[in-house]
Amino acid sequence: MAETTHWTGSEKYLCDPELAQAFHMARTLGMPLLIEGEPGTGKTELPIHYANDRGLDLEVYPVGSKSNVEQFVARFDHVKYLRDSQIEILNAQREEKGLDSRLSCGDRNPENLNDYVVKGPAAVAYSKPNSVLLIDEIDKAPREFPNDLLYALSHRKFIMPESGEVIEVSEEEMPAIVITSNREQELPTAFKGRCIYHYIHFPDKDVMEKIINKHHPGLDEMVVKVALDVFYHLRRMGLERAPTTREILNWLKYMGDIAPEQAKDKIKGLEGVGALIKTQEDMERVNRMIGAGDGFGSYLN
Repeated sequence: MAETTHWTGSEKYLCDPELAQAFHMARTLGMPLLIEGEPGTGKTELPIHYANDRGLDLEVYPVGSKSNVEQFVARFDHVKYLRDSQIEILNAQREEKGLDSRLSCGDRNPENLNDYVVKGPAAVAYSKPNSVLLIDEIDKAPREFPNDLLYALSHRKFIMPESGEVIEVSEEEMPAIVITSNREQELPTAFKGRCIYHYIHFPDKDVMEKIINKHHPGLDEMVVKVALDVFYHLRRMGLERAPTTREILNWLKYMGDIAPEQAKDKIKGLEGVGALIKTQEDMERVNRMIGAGDGFGSYLN
């Protein structure tokens, strides 16, 4: 039986109630959880922290522009199979000549096709009911990739190539599957229909403060307040790429080893702003706003 207790977060991960409910529903129904939202809102972190908190095996498939079901599920190693088959022929010839030594195929046997099936993260996770599978950034995949997953998601099974082995799980034993998307392209309606859906809105200042406290509990309160003021002012500027949760956490990690008073001044002066701003155009716009004067201080509430 898969792990289906109601998980509400961990020491390092703040899981809002709506997301926790969606995640619990997906695991209870044996369906994947599809999480959409802008980058840096903690989509990827959910399954990672959940698996770590519960001590579960985690399989990760980072999706790319060339992703396909063979990589995701399993592939048959034809090269290794052909080589081992040739070795078996050579061993038979050596035996006919009365030679005792044999060439080795390791622990593989060409008569057992399962020995040549290389399982991907999906097949591994389906083989372990009490596990977690992350399909990260599925919106980067070719259009056919999510469509090719429909059968497996609907029937909860995979058929291994060449060997025909079937890996199948029940609704109750379905591994916890989390699929993330930054909405770079719209996913097929039929695919979404096989998932529990949740959209993560970017956290407001109060929630972000709680997230920061989970990751950096020892930070000075005023340093955090000033950093949050700067961070949300930057997000309101309409930048080409607004800073994300991950980036303010990195910025404050850098500031954590600096005395509070100095850290506040450095934050107002946007020292280390490269942790937040990621394009040349955005950097030039911020620099034009703050000029060469007192940094960002005059813009803060």
